[in-house]
Amino acid sequence: MNNISIVKASEEDAEAIIKYLNVVGGESNNLLFGENEFYMTVEEEQNLIRNLKSSLSSIMLLGKDNGNIVSIGSLSGFRSKRSSHRGEIALSVKKDYWNKGIGSAMMKELIQFGKEVVKLSVIQITVKVDNESAIHVYKKFGFKQIGYYEKFFYIDGKYFDACLMNLYFDETNLSKEDKDKAL
Repeated sequence: MNNISIVKASEEDAEAIIKYLNVVGGESNNLLFGENEFYMTVEEEQNLIRNLKSSLSSIMLLGKDNGNIVSIGSLSGFRSKRSSHRGEIALSVKKDYWNKGIGSAMMKELIQFGKEVVKLSVIQITVKVDNESAIHVYKKFGFKQIGYYEKFFYIDGKYFDACLMNLYFDETNLSKEDKDKAL
């Protein structure tokens, strides 16, 4: 990760983000869209970035290698009062950069934002059940599997389930030993 920097997305990145997503969508079957299936216009992406920048509970980060986008991560906080304690992460990494630590670096930044800036209690993520490497990374950060969503993905005429995972920041995330110390 020598030349990789993690920066907040800006409106000037909109066109490059769309190009990145249309490429990365074809590099695996783990995203909600395939190659050239990301249909936002540059103006729509700029609007999204503008809205995220003005939001107190959401962020979009870009992993850049010498100025080229190699990863995108976002944390979207829920807006309604009853669900404002929760947020959802979306994360992708260009295939050439898998297993090089960029996904973990992005995850760390997103979790820190959710925990320290937004003060979330729960961060959720949805992952294709056969994406074992991603599930492993999420577990490393403390995410717990809470359930499954049957037929979440439909790829090449076949259904795939998704694993629902949550990261909790309250005392439910503490070990029994830590809970005993807190009493």
